[in-house]
Amino acid sequence: MANDADIKNKTAKEEGGILETIKVVVQALLIALVIRTLLFQPFNIPSGSLIPTLLIGDYLFVSKYTYGYSKHSIPFSPPLFSGRVWAAEPKRGDIAVFKLPSDNSTDYIKRVIGLPGDRIQMIDGILHINNVPVKRERIADYVTTDNWGRNASVIRYRETLPNGVSHEIIEREGDTGTFDNTAVFLVPAGHFFMMGDNRDNSLDSRDRSVGYVPFENFVGRAEIIFFSIEDGASAWRIWEWPSTVRWSRLFSAIK
Repeated sequence: MANDADIKNKTAKEEGGILETIKVVVQALLIALVIRTLLFQPFNIPSGSLIPTLLIGDYLFVSKYTYGYSKHSIPFSPPLFSGRVWAAEPKRGDIAVFKLPSDNSTDYIKRVIGLPGDRIQMIDGILHINNVPVKRERIADYVTTDNWGRNASVIRYRETLPNGVSHEIIEREGDTGTFDNTAVFLVPAGHFFMMGDNRDNSLDSRDRSVGYVPFENFVGRAEIIFFSIEDGASAWRIWEWPSTVRWSRLFSAIK
């Protein structure tokens, strides 16, 4: 009888331990879901459209609360409600993640250039906002790679937007790229005009496949790079980190 009682007690303790472990795992998942939905979401940069600001292989946190919340703040964008709650509009110069308007599911990341009602135009590579050319100053060339993976120096400018936000841009094709001369874009109410800092290699609002981005499609603002690894390297190969991690970029604020 004593042995039976011991066995039952042992079994009960094991079951209790399993249940406690399940509870801890469920609680951890719920906490992670709340943080991801309401506070911060990690993203990685798969393309070079924001070079030199963001590089392929950068991993960053996006603040979900900065612009308020829409259905796109929730994983898989369930149609629970329309519009935004606790809304705060993006500011010119913000780097933001948004859902591509054409499918409302693909994540894009670009810089906010045009606000609702703005007139945006590119003339000979110079950005014009409301018919006024944006100040840009040429600085040292930027070394990147060409289409064949070879090192190449490209023209770099420091561009200063009307609200004082200053950032770097590059012009791979000088001022004669595909989108260096455009018609005037009149940004509709409730929409924003997005562009990449790699002006000749960015699919953005200058192209009709992206177009104007509805406020509802914004996911959040890029805040900080928490990890960065060289293009082509694998983050899971920890033993290669000493030579592949871009240590100087870790925990740097995004501007």
